[in-house]
Amino acid sequence: MRNGYFPEGRLINTAENTSHLSSLERLKESMSKNRICEARADVCDFDHNLIVDLFGIKGIVPREEGAEGIKEGTVRDIAIISRVNKPICFVIDSIDLSGDEPVAYLSRAKAQKKCQSEFISQLTAGDIIPARVTHLESFGAFCDIGCGIIALMPIDAISVSRISHPKDRFSTGDDIFAVVKSIDEQGRISLSHRELLGTWQQNAQRFEQGQTVSGIVRTVEDYGVFIELAPNLAGLAEKREDVYPGQHASVYIKSMIPEKMKVKLIIIDSFDADYQPPSIEYYIDSDHISTWNYSPDSCLKQISTSF
Repeated sequence: MRNGYFPEGRLINTAENTSHLSSLERLKESMSKNRICEARADVCDFDHNLIVDLFGIKGIVPREEGAEGIKEGTVRDIAIISRVNKPICFVIDSIDLSGDEPVAYLSRAKAQKKCQSEFISQLTAGDIIPARVTHLESFGAFCDIGCGIIALMPIDAISVSRISHPKDRFSTGDDIFAVVKSIDEQGRISLSHRELLGTWQQNAQRFEQGQTVSGIVRTVEDYGVFIELAPNLAGLAEKREDVYPGQHASVYIKSMIPEKMKVKLIIIDSFDADYQPPSIEYYIDSDHISTWNYSPDSCLKQISTSF
């Protein structure tokens, strides 16, 4: 990842991070280098300080250092409380050696500020970055784009194939890629995802006319049933009364028409199932895109994104 900044949880189990925290001397070295480290928050005490175990050395994140904005009152304390039993990033502010046991004082807020100034503020629309899904709402997916700094991915930016809720595509904790869609005047970033999942042609090449394949029923309209074959490819089948959104289906590919971006399907069977979703397949060959054209050149209707 550019500049070495990751969503929280990506560093915690790495050998490098473990080494940085494995002894008092390593803690001192990490402090001197202002290094971003990660550990799991064990407890949030009565005063909303986070307590962290640093391989036997007690770490304390004072409340005002629990997240950027806490000190200023622009961020609520839930941003601290919700980190219990989860990885947090931090820099080491100081190490107190005056007591019987050393105590390290940590700052998550300063790690976030460092990430903001050295990484996130340098991003431009079209940059492709790793992200981690933190929570899902009906209108979109919230994603950690570095050190616990959150950006929103609206539901209509998740895939070309329409979904009723982001949980149809993601689960909390998923590590994904995202593209920076826009940055507003306050520096808030909006993310997109569908531009990384391939064009109509790239997805259609995975299937052939005459095949019977698996799919997921996404919407049922008066004129037919839309069935997702891949996150960026759906086909239309004739309406059936016993079919409803969320079902799995086996479908026969009747025809594929690139100039109309259409896949005509026949439903062989539809049923309820709790299958594990397949891993997301990305079509990425760089860390930045300027334009993305979903539609085949032969298609009159053009779907594209300019960053």
